[in-house]
Amino acid sequence: MTSTDRRTALRTGAGLLAAGALTAGCAPNGAGTHPPSSAHPSSTPSTPSPTSSAAPAPRRLPGRPAQLTHGPRTHPRVALTFHGQGDPAIARSLLTEAEKRGARLTVLAVGSWLDQYPDMARRILDGGHDLGNHTQRHLAVNTMPESDARSEITACADRLEHLTGSIGTWFRPSRAPLASPLVLRLARGAGYPHVLSYDVDSLDYTRPGADAVQRKVLDEVRGGSVVSMHFGYPDTVAALPVVLEELAHRGLAAVTTTELFS
Repeated sequence: MTSTDRRTALRTGAGLLAAGALTAGCAPNGAGTHPPSSAHPSSTPSTPSPTSSAAPAPRRLPGRPAQLTHGPRTHPRVALTFHGQGDPAIARSLLTEAEKRGARLTVLAVGSWLDQYPDMARRILDGGHDLGNHTQRHLAVNTMPESDARSEITACADRLEHLTGSIGTWFRPSRAPLASPLVLRLARGAGYPHVLSYDVDSLDYTRPGADAVQRKVLDEVRGGSVVSMHFGYPDTVAALPVVLEELAHRGLAAVTTTELFS
């Protein structure tokens, strides 16, 4: 099968699996569409299974800045990070595809998404992936008054701790690549020594097509890169296998962000 045929087949399969299941991207300044109304909480979060161990907690990285955009450039590793929101079928498909290829992801989950799909927290962790905080409602946190911004951070942290025993390993602000000084301070106060940003934006939330997502990532990624991608978009499902295949061809391992900074 040629590369073109393979990519066409991947796009077709992803479209059948997840057609129409679209959610908001994390565009700067609140650009992009909002999640569908069905994304509002519909169930009470479950408690962790008695046999489930507590998830890893955030850790301070001596010598690293408060906002992390990339890891060491000297190591052949990259971190694919996903904004966790949208149809759980797409999320499970992406996780499974990564696991089949030996890749580990980082998922920054929206709290209201975890309210609706509490089992996704344990699914992510059981697959060997990182799980972190992407605010409670995925609003423009940098523009909020202090009390509202604090609530957005701590509410999602509370959901994560309730479901996993940890507030998550990372925090990423919603609707902005970088945290404002206020949000940076609030995140630190909530227990996150570092805010996780990125140096490669896949722009998958603009729905440009799988080929465009692949090109954007593969043209810019290099050792140490942190790539921003999203659950909820069929284009991303179709793009991921080709991205992982090419990363492997270049000798770049897709690891969790925790591993990237180890």
